[in-house]
Amino acid sequence: MILNTRATGNLGRPLVAEPAAKGATVGALTRTPATTRVPDGVEVCDSVQPDVDGVTAPSSSTSPPSGNAPRRCWMAARRQASEGASPSPRWSLPATPDAERGSTAAIHQELGEAVETAFGQLAYLRPGAFASHAVQCKPQLQASNVVRDPYTQSSTAPIVDADLAALALRALVDDELIGRKPSLTGPEGLTATQRVEILGQVPGRWPRYEDITSERAGQAMLSHNPWVHEAAIDSLPGYLARTVGRPAWVRGEVERMLGRPARTVAQWAADHAAAFQN
Repeated sequence: MILNTRATGNLGRPLVAEPAAKGATVGALTRTPATTRVPDGVEVCDSVQPDVDGVTAPSSSTSPPSGNAPRRCWMAARRQASEGASPSPRWSLPATPDAERGSTAAIHQELGEAVETAFGQLAYLRPGAFASHAVQCKPQLQASNVVRDPYTQSSTAPIVDADLAALALRALVDDELIGRKPSLTGPEGLTATQRVEILGQVPGRWPRYEDITSERAGQAMLSHNPWVHEAAIDSLPGYLARTVGRPAWVRGEVERMLGRPARTVAQWAADHAAAFQN
C-alpha cells in the first residue's frame, strides 16, 4: 500500500488519485476520516492511530511542529521496520537546502534528516516556491485589485504542483529517485510583481503590486491563516529580501526527469482561473 500523510493537500490529492487510477492500493491519512472524500478504492486512514501494516511506500510532506500526522506515521512505520514486518519505505519530503535556523524550511530539513536516518532509503524532493501559493492573493485581487506584500522585486522560480506530484509519484512506484535529493524549480524566474501581473491576466484585470513593510505583511498573514507557524512568518521576509535584484535560481531537473517542459506560472493560472473568479 502507498500511504499518503498529506492526502488532502495540493500535492497529496494527485498522489492519492493517480496511483489508485493505475491499480495501486492507496491509503489516505487524514484527521477527519468520517468526512474526507477520496476516489473509489482508496482506504481512508485515521491519523490519530495510523496503521502502517502492509505499507511499502509512505509518501509525506514534512510540516511545522503543529502537524503531527506525518510524525505518527513515521514512528509507526519505524516500529514496523524494526520488527521486520514492513519493507523499506520510500518518502517524498519537500524541503529547502541551506535554510535559516527557525524557518519553515529548516524545520522541513530537520524532519527530513530524521526520517533519512531512521529509514536509509529515501527519495528526497526539494522544491522551493509553489505556483499554487498565488491563491493567497485572491482576496486582495477581488477586494481592490491591489496586492500588498513586501519586496515587490523579490525573485523566485515557482514550481507547479502537478509537476512535483508527477515526480513524487515516480518516486513511489520505482527506484529511480531513491538516494537522490534533487532541488526543484519551475522553468522561469519571476519577480513578485511579474507573478501578480500574470494572475491578473486570467480574470481580465490589471492589478498593481504595492510594497508594504514585512511587519504589516506578517500581521495580515496571521489574520488570514492563524494556523501558520510564527517561525515561518518571521523567516519569510528575510528569504525574500535576499532574492531582490538577483536572478532566481532555475534548475532543469523537472524537464530532465519528466522528459517534457516544466509547467509555467501562466499555465497554472490559466488552469486555475476559476479560483480567482468572484
